[in-house]
Amino acid sequence: MNRFDVIRRPIITEKGVEKKDNERTLCFEVAVDANKTQIRQAVQQLFKVKVEEVRTATQEGKLRRRGRFTGYRPDWKKAYVRLKPGEKMPEYAEI
Repeated sequence: MNRFDVIRRPIITEKGVEKKDNERTLCFEVAVDANKTQIRQAVQQLFKVKVEEVRTATQEGKLRRRGRFTGYRPDWKKAYVRLKPGEKMPEYAEI
């Protein structure tokens, strides 16, 4: 799996920015079948930093209705990546 296939996009929310500033943790949407080792390697190659810890969470798709038709959004996976102390915090626009 290519590193660009593993990491889909950064998640830029209030919670994500607060974690980035206070806990040195980046938040990404990743491929559903990616494991922690693949996520660690992809972040280290893309941003040229050392990763201390990777935590993942799988989010189930929500029920959505359009009139009388119902369906589900797809499931997706989120990864919290903590950088080692002393590493420069990357900006998302530097990719």
